[in-house]
Amino acid sequence: MAYLVPAEFVTKMVDAGEAKIFMSTRDTLIRAYMAGAILALAAVFAITVAVQTGSFLVGSMLFPVGFIMLYLMGFDLLTGVFVLTPLALLDRRPGVTVKGVLRNWGLVFSGNFAGALTVAAMMAFVLTMGFNTEPGAVADKLADVGEARTLGYAEHGTAGWLTIFLGGMLCNWMVSMGVVGAMISTHVSGKAIAMWMPIMLFFFMGFEHSVVNMFLFPFAMMMGGDFSIMDYMIWNEIPTALGNLVGGLAFTGLTLYSTHYKTAPKRNLVTTAASRNTADLAKV
Repeated sequence: MAYLVPAEFVTKMVDAGEAKIFMSTRDTLIRAYMAGAILALAAVFAITVAVQTGSFLVGSMLFPVGFIMLYLMGFDLLTGVFVLTPLALLDRRPGVTVKGVLRNWGLVFSGNFAGALTVAAMMAFVLTMGFNTEPGAVADKLADVGEARTLGYAEHGTAGWLTIFLGGMLCNWMVSMGVVGAMISTHVSGKAIAMWMPIMLFFFMGFEHSVVNMFLFPFAMMMGGDFSIMDYMIWNEIPTALGNLVGGLAFTGLTLYSTHYKTAPKRNLVTTAASRNTADLAKV
């Protein structure tokens, strides 16, 4: 499966972050649009499987197919660039600036949202025959989830907002492991396995993913979900995105960067041995 050791794939992470910052506006938007659309379709697929089989575990096991497809195609999710682009800034790559990183995040957010919203509108039309029939069990389930994960959090005030934030952190801890997983092998099978494991975990645990939510909540509103755009932004999208940023960067990006790329000085074995001998003599 051509496994790359951490020192090798972390270098690829920094290189990828640099490349994304300097990518053209057109290419960044198109890649982000396709990523948002594919992940939205994967979410519909997983929920459909869960509703029809009665097993959310089965749906969660199949959801990663969307993530795997979009990363094999080289498309970009906001959760991924949250982790990769700051590493190029930390590494002081020539021309990489805070403004460049923020520009990339803004473009990827916009592209992801547009792609997810497109799929939300298309699926709403398909499931209702052009809004002429009842949407069915899958749409009803998604609408219920939309209400529960906005108004349900709002009922708890600050504690609810922090719950979303922490859910976002936990989510992108796992999702960013999937992003890195795409870099640890040169074979498609190795990449797919490495991406599948953490993505299944995040989806089954119900952690908050900012891009999945870009589809989920607009679709829920189209299906009659009783919450507003402001409810969605304040009580889900904003704290989720912030949590995704902190969790992915802190738990995955910085830990790998600091221990496999910018490693601390190795211990001096001679000094260590001398200290041990001194300690042994003190016991005599």
